Amino acid sequence: MPSRKKTTMFASAFCTCVSSFVLICVVLATQQWVSSEVRFSRTNSSVTINLDYGLFRGTCEQFVEAGLQVSQKTFQVADSLSSTKTKSTNVAIIVILVLSLLTSLLSSGFTCTNTVSNPYQTFLGPTGVYTWNSICGILILIAMILFPVNVEAHSLSEELAHECSTSLQSHISSEHSYGYSYWIMLLVLFLNIASLIIIYFYDHARYSKKKEHERPIENAPKDVILF
Repeated sequence: MPSRKKTTMFASAFCTCVSSFVLICVVLATQQWVSSEVRFSRTNSSVTINLDYGLFRGTCEQFVEAGLQVSQKTFQVADSLSSTKTKSTNVAIIVILVLSLLTSLLSSGFTCTNTVSNPYQTFLGPTGVYTWNSICGILILIAMILFPVNVEAHSLSEELAHECSTSLQSHISSEHSYGYSYWIMLLVLFLNIASLIIIYFYDHARYSKKKEHERPIENAPKDVILF
């Protein structure tokens, strides 16, 4: 059976890993990734398209020049994308988040195993937790970088706006505000770092204790050395 200290440390890490898993599920399930206000010119008027969307679905509202709401509808992001760049980047983000979900689940399993037992294999111990938490954190960071790139550089909102309205001419301006679904990923990143720190402190304390039991002979009492 593991010691009380090990149980406490790994139980804490297990809680952070499970929280990370739940939050990634929330990120994938919700659509509050970004809110965009995109303005286009139209013959004798201007049109503003307000969009709220995530990786899978979203809503858009169309306003004419005087602020009159013309229409509101729900759309599927994948069906509304025609550009290869935006579509492939969106798919890549989904795949990355699914992989991070799996690594978070593995990390939860490893920490749970160490909470209740002492695994024989080295990789099932702290090494495995380091590995899966690090991979999960890196994947989350990549997703956080790719999504703004898709919105800002690949003009994702402008492309979705064209699917929400017809007869749009030249693009005038765009404003983007990232929602809680996006910023939750930052919390997931912090939880992964917290898990790594918890396991590091446990591993460091265990290593220090092991070194104390293996003190070199020069630190032994003189009468023991003479004997």
